[in-house]
Amino acid sequence: MIPANALPPVIRAAGILAAGALQTLSLAPFDWWPLGLLSLLALFYFTGALQPAHRSSETGRRGFWYGWLFGVGLFGSGASWVYVSIHVYGYASPLLAGALTLAFVLALALFHGLQFWLLFRLRTRSMGANGLLFVALWVFSDVFRSHFLTGFPWLFLGYGHLESPLSGWIPLVGVYGITFLVVLSSVLLYLMLTCRLWSERFGLVVFGGMLWWQGWQLSHYTWTLDSEYQLDVALLQTNIPQELKWHPSQRTKTARLLTDMTRAHWDKEVIIWPETALPILYDQATPYLERMSEEALREDTNIISGIPYREFNPDTREQRLHNSVLSMGVGDGIYHKQKLVPFGEYVPLQDYLRGLIAFFDLPMSDFRKGPADQELLRSHALKVAPFICYEVVYPDFVARQSQAADYLVTISNDSWFGQSIGPLQHLQMAQMRAAENSRFMLRGTNNGVTAIIDHKGRIVAQSEQFVRTTLTGKINIHQGNTPFSRYGSSPTILLSLTLLIICLFRFWKERRAVSAPAKLG
Repeated sequence: MIPANALPPVIRAAGILAAGALQTLSLAPFDWWPLGLLSLLALFYFTGALQPAHRSSETGRRGFWYGWLFGVGLFGSGASWVYVSIHVYGYASPLLAGALTLAFVLALALFHGLQFWLLFRLRTRSMGANGLLFVALWVFSDVFRSHFLTGFPWLFLGYGHLESPLSGWIPLVGVYGITFLVVLSSVLLYLMLTCRLWSERFGLVVFGGMLWWQGWQLSHYTWTLDSEYQLDVALLQTNIPQELKWHPSQRTKTARLLTDMTRAHWDKEVIIWPETALPILYDQATPYLERMSEEALREDTNIISGIPYREFNPDTREQRLHNSVLSMGVGDGIYHKQKLVPFGEYVPLQDYLRGLIAFFDLPMSDFRKGPADQELLRSHALKVAPFICYEVVYPDFVARQSQAADYLVTISNDSWFGQSIGPLQHLQMAQMRAAENSRFMLRGTNNGVTAIIDHKGRIVAQSEQFVRTTLTGKINIHQGNTPFSRYGSSPTILLSLTLLIICLFRFWKERRAVSAPAKLG
């Protein structure tokens, strides 16, 4: 094989970009999970990331460039669906929408640039130590990206392994832990391919094989108890075009549609309406909601619906809007969304950005964050953990909310992203949350994919996209908590921190040995 440093720079750059795009193909809707491993192997080859450090030629600046290129390949292929919402629903010109999407991709790529800058600054003369450093920095990069500003916890390698042999680890370590195992497996593969001693190869194969075999064994184990209590459910997919949803003339039609679709399923115990199912505020819709709640109570049915909610403080005369979900009929409670989407639900620096282009003035883009201590919704005698759209992509947030819940509900309106791969990636993340917490999840959407997901993260039933339909089925109620529900991502983060400290200690020892003056004989 030709050494990567002997290749023309343009070939290396193209290889690194392609490695980023390969990671996207390991995720939904493609689901070719082996390509995630191949992506990292290609990255190791083209960047020499695990090679012993040669500080005269491999600088932090070069490492940053390598990582940034990889990020451009990853986010350019996997997150460019934001173009749809900016152009189609934000009414930006194709040129402006393309420029904003490019800026979004280039900015996200900085996270991998920073990761590789640190890697190339801290590498040692040991490929094994460099591999552990790579694993730790990769996990910390994902965690940092999940929390910086409002976070963008998207396109993690672990999401592609809902059905791989590693899936058994999901209830123990969550998506960050699965990502840790995938990256570690790639490091072991690369070391196996490059080491010269057969004894070392054998050890690497055995260690890596044990991780995957144990995952396959764990996949046959259920961490929660099936109570054998089932609920009959119906999920309404109204499929109202996004460009019509908030038009005043649509309000009465939407209410009539929801009424007719709901009355056709009074035989179900739970009926799910999608995010902001009614395109009016809660206080404006109170008479209608009370009528539907009374009907549901007579039919022994619970309705869970998304609705925008307005709070008014008479003392300060301040008005606060929330993106909320309501339980009515044989159930009660209201939940205000805590994880808001930048530009979709609130506009950062709105005093400067509002009015520049229509994208910064989207309908209902002035929501406020709900409090952290909200109670779960009640549905019959059960507790329900609700998640609105973007909230379901935060693993530790969902784990905390799920601990006392009997089942999970996520409602969304993915109409903003049209026929792109974005909604299918969003569905995969909801599947991961169900598997992490071993709970059934109901996913109600305006135009798909509406789905019933079991406690293993498998789709029991799903709707077609872009059709008006009602998805029906049964869910099982599970009791108890998985290790991930109890401890979240903390064990994975602590393990990564331990590896990082070990690698920093080795780096410090090498630097100290190099800088120490030679002893006179």
